[in-house]
Amino acid sequence: MVDSGDAAAAAEQETLARTPKEQRSQQLREVSPSFREALDSRRHDRVGADWAGGLPAQYGVAPRVRVGRTKWFNLLWLVPIGVAVMILGISVARGIVDLPVVRDFLQTYPGASALPEGTPEGFPVWMQWQHWLNIFFMFFMIRSGLSILADHPRLYWTRHSTPGREWFRMQRPVPDDPTYTAKGDSLTLPDGVGLPGRRHSIGLARWWHLSIDVLWLVNGIVFVVLLFVTGHWARIVPTSWDVIPNAISTAIQYLSLDWPTENGWVNYNALQLLAYFITVFVAAPLALLTGLGMSPALSTRFRRISRVFNIQFARSLHFLVLCWYVMFVVVHVALVFATGALRNLNHMYAGNDTNSWTGFWIFLATSAVLAVVWVAATPVTYRYPRAIRRMGLALIGPVQRLFEHVDSKPGEYTEDDISPYFWSNGRVPDSDEYKRLEEGGFRDYRLRVGGLVENPVSLSVDDLRAMAHHDQITQHFCIQGWSGVAKWGGVSMSSVLDLVRPTPEAKWVVFYSFAEGAEGGLYYDAQDIDQMRYHLTMLAYDMNDEPLTFSHGAPLRLRNEAQLGFKMVKWIQGIEFVERFEDVGGGLGGYNNDHEFFGYRQSI
Repeated sequence: MVDSGDAAAAAEQETLARTPKEQRSQQLREVSPSFREALDSRRHDRVGADWAGGLPAQYGVAPRVRVGRTKWFNLLWLVPIGVAVMILGISVARGIVDLPVVRDFLQTYPGASALPEGTPEGFPVWMQWQHWLNIFFMFFMIRSGLSILADHPRLYWTRHSTPGREWFRMQRPVPDDPTYTAKGDSLTLPDGVGLPGRRHSIGLARWWHLSIDVLWLVNGIVFVVLLFVTGHWARIVPTSWDVIPNAISTAIQYLSLDWPTENGWVNYNALQLLAYFITVFVAAPLALLTGLGMSPALSTRFRRISRVFNIQFARSLHFLVLCWYVMFVVVHVALVFATGALRNLNHMYAGNDTNSWTGFWIFLATSAVLAVVWVAATPVTYRYPRAIRRMGLALIGPVQRLFEHVDSKPGEYTEDDISPYFWSNGRVPDSDEYKRLEEGGFRDYRLRVGGLVENPVSLSVDDLRAMAHHDQITQHFCIQGWSGVAKWGGVSMSSVLDLVRPTPEAKWVVFYSFAEGAEGGLYYDAQDIDQMRYHLTMLAYDMNDEPLTFSHGAPLRLRNEAQLGFKMVKWIQGIEFVERFEDVGGGLGGYNNDHEFFGYRQSI
């Protein structure tokens, strides 16, 4: 049975299809009025007090690790535990060091393995420069990485990102509140720690992290090449199995407080050698691989690998690599000063094996540069966010398209893969119009589709459900770092395109939400029209075989599986086909691009 509303809508569409071009243009404005007047078209060129809607600072809790199913261990306890273990270790080492068997062991394995003949000594100029550049780049990488982690301060081993099943968190338990969002879960970091520190500044943090990653990797590749070309590789690569007993010997000597003789100019002791080897040849490649493992495109392209090495597994390993680097830097710097500061600083900063003060003064000058950079990085980011965005685009922009999420094989997920919990996100709509539609069960809802199309339409929920049904089970990737699998039901965008028939001039499709963005003005996003023909691009009105809930975008949301979650507009009220998006909103292709300095392609 067709009610009078459906008949009227059908007659309206038929009339539009037969109306001359001039009359269609007038009726287009009536059927699909411009939503642009409700957008915020201001140019946001600084990070001010109204950032992300003026989110109040939220600092979370001390880091915790889950033990068992429900218990949590506060990692701050590792400080006193570590001190106690160190005291116990020193006591044991001093108690056994004079035993005959231990003395013989220490004489047989004094702590350093013999180097291959011809291994060069010292620290050439290229090594001194790359050592400093490595420190410089790591400052930015670690701080921006912490800001990225703070945007979703939970780590998981499975792709489902289920609260309570994370293994690590810096946030309180998720409250039993259906309106609680992933954005609301984000944390603030002090400006001197995060880069930047403000809550939900992940757009800028990612530009810093990804662009500096490129420079750090280039520096590392050059370092490894020169290491092998010059023969210095033998100083940090084990060449004999006696490195193991020598490392044990070195550990005993350190713990007994009778430290081994330092001769880093010629040969590192076994513990140093192993630490450098792990840092250069294990941790660095693992940082790269786990970084790529967090790419939605690679996660879906190499499905067999990602079943185990999924995006959350990669994110957790990436964090553990960060922990290694932080621990290495702390121990390394401490030992540099504790085992002969002047001589060690001369090695790396002056290129000589003396106890002069030259290396110290160079170290002091370069440290001052690092300190200035450390302090200035965050305020510079707040003042010139678009410059940071341009830097990122220059360094990684050319390859962004390669890392778009390509979930191109439907049917590879089953209902058994559906996540038990799916985070909601975004500022929910609170307009009188939306509330009225929601109270009426969306019976009066109309999706207005217009712009550069031959047949503008206004579709009710019943109209959409009467069109060819499309469903899919896909994995969702949020820019904040969480993921989840859900089943979506609705209308393929190909069907919508066939209905409205875009003109050749249409290059972009703009989706308008009932919801406002964090700083006011309607939330919107522009999508490449070519992606609208992907078989996994759809307008969803069902989720997991139930009508969309309020928090997940009722009555209609976009699913474009080539994009990250922030581009999948929820609570859709209108769609406009345009030739260019520079005159829509702030002109950068989406609300988060305009306001929070995201990139149109930010999917790596």
